[in-house]
Amino acid sequence: MLRTGRATAKRVAVLLGCTIWTVTAATPASASTQGTLGATSTGSISISVSVANRAQITGLSDVTFTNIDPATAASAAQNNCVWSNTATRGYSITATGSGTSGAFTLANGASTVPYSVQWSQTSGQSTGTALTPGTALTGLATTAANSTCSTSPSTTSSLIVTISAPSLQSMVSATTYTGSLTLLVTPQ
Repeated sequence: MLRTGRATAKRVAVLLGCTIWTVTAATPASASTQGTLGATSTGSISISVSVANRAQITGLSDVTFTNIDPATAASAAQNNCVWSNTATRGYSITATGSGTSGAFTLANGASTVPYSVQWSQTSGQSTGTALTPGTALTGLATTAANSTCSTSPSTTSSLIVTISAPSLQSMVSATTYTGSLTLLVTPQ
């Protein structure tokens, strides 16, 4: 009978040990450490953070052509800042005009004239890649150090708006044609 009691006690101890090990193994490991009771107590935690993809365009200016000679095309280039926080600093840009279906047109009542838009991922350019209304130009990258280019470089890209001589010649003199251009920057 004594043997049976010892054998049962061993089985209970083995089963209890297995149960404790199983419960301990199922508990996820924590990076934090807890302090102990004493004159001082020290604990530590692990901190991690991630951010979402973001982009920003700044430095845009309105374009005004006044008393342009219709014999030659009118063109205005401006430098701006595009920032992206992706690992490659990549972005795409999509331009949409205020014309029908997003067309690049200027209007005076029912009268409209087309214009063209170009984009360069380099500052200081007077030509670039022609944009198509509503279609993203992809594969671009920025050199901006922060979202508003408040540190060097102060500009990263160029926007070029052009009205051809034939379009200018179709306009009525001393009449203002207006429109808007929306630029959508998407991080890639």
